[in-house]
Amino acid sequence: MTTSTTTSSSNKVAPSFVALLPLFLFLTLFIGAGVYFQSQGVDFAFYQLPSVVAILPAIILGILLSKQKLNQSIETFIGGIGHSNIIAMCLIYLLAGAFASVAKATGGVDATVALGLSLVPSSLLLPGFFVIAAFIATAMGTSMGTIAAVAPIALGVATEAEINLAIMAGAVISGALFGDNLSIISDTTIASTRTQGCEMKDKFRENLIFAIPASIITLIVFTLAGQGQAEVAAQEIDFIKVIPYLTILFLAVAGLNVFVVLTVGILLAGITGLFTMDYGVIQFGQDIYAGFTNMQEIFILSMLVGGLAALMQQQGGLAFVSKQIEKLIAKFSKAKGEASTRASELGMAGIVALTNTCVANNTVSIVVSGDIAKELAQKHQVTPKRAASILDIFSCIIQGLIPYGAQALLIASTFGISPLEAVTHAWYCMILAVVAISIVILRKRSH
Repeated sequence: MTTSTTTSSSNKVAPSFVALLPLFLFLTLFIGAGVYFQSQGVDFAFYQLPSVVAILPAIILGILLSKQKLNQSIETFIGGIGHSNIIAMCLIYLLAGAFASVAKATGGVDATVALGLSLVPSSLLLPGFFVIAAFIATAMGTSMGTIAAVAPIALGVATEAEINLAIMAGAVISGALFGDNLSIISDTTIASTRTQGCEMKDKFRENLIFAIPASIITLIVFTLAGQGQAEVAAQEIDFIKVIPYLTILFLAVAGLNVFVVLTVGILLAGITGLFTMDYGVIQFGQDIYAGFTNMQEIFILSMLVGGLAALMQQQGGLAFVSKQIEKLIAKFSKAKGEASTRASELGMAGIVALTNTCVANNTVSIVVSGDIAKELAQKHQVTPKRAASILDIFSCIIQGLIPYGAQALLIASTFGISPLEAVTHAWYCMILAVVAISIVILRKRSH
């Protein structure tokens, strides 16, 4: 995330470990509460203490640690919140939430799932559900929305076909994270492209280099793991209601401005409802607002993290992290050129993976890691699209493999299994990790 100060400004302040204490306080409160509630057997343990509340003490500590006067510290914090990248990111969150809400209310999700099921042979249910979840997540831009839509159907099919529930859960999670990682309207794409300063279509094409081989291997693995089969009841397919998803997918890939893409998607979904069902203009407006409210937590948290990052940057925290990573890169890469670039890419992957392991939110981990990654990219000749792709890929990998992540918790509650069982079968995330690291190490660079 780019804050109110320039990226290069972190070089002008003395590196300070102390400046990172607010971040550690935030992680301690958030993770500590999650571990405690998990030990008490509370459902969705890591979401009992809202992240937007857990970060408040960290912000107060950041202001107290600042060497600026109180008013100046608050101005730095507000400057971080109000940076154009943060505001643009938040506006896109709102539009993405509105589209998902209207499309669901007007039957777009059900129609898309039905279309997918009609195309799945009864002997290929596991890879079929991976593809269905992947397509819907790519179109919707949300792994959580995809899991919420697909999981109940997948559970029914798995039960009828006597497929191991954990494996089916893994197939759905795998597809959802595939789409979330690739989608041009997902919050991870928004965060990674905005922080690294690249076009969404360029990041999408870069991601394909990693995602295509990983997805092919995953399809083979799920096909080989296939158990039993069941004839899926014929679904009534309403192609008209699928049009909004296909349209935004086409427009997004074509490189149209994301604000225009989402606005067109919202209007198409609303018009579809108006002409195909009992759906009025007032309900359309209410669903748009419901979509806005669904994005409330990530909206507020992105702004607060932006402000906290500005404080840490001003106090030398990001300079400290950058310096340590530089030392690590220098240690493992004495050579310059490609070796240095390769080491910096692995460093970016490590930063965002570690951050996501701590915060259990792939978007937030990208926002927190964005400044450091951009500075590394500029220094070691990593293109913005590649930096954005690496941040998105490795944050999504970790998000699909942590049992306390929202995706694992949601599908585990739907399937009645443990979150750990679900993530141990999220094979796409594991395969993508191996493929991505291999490509980073072996791929030739051309600048």
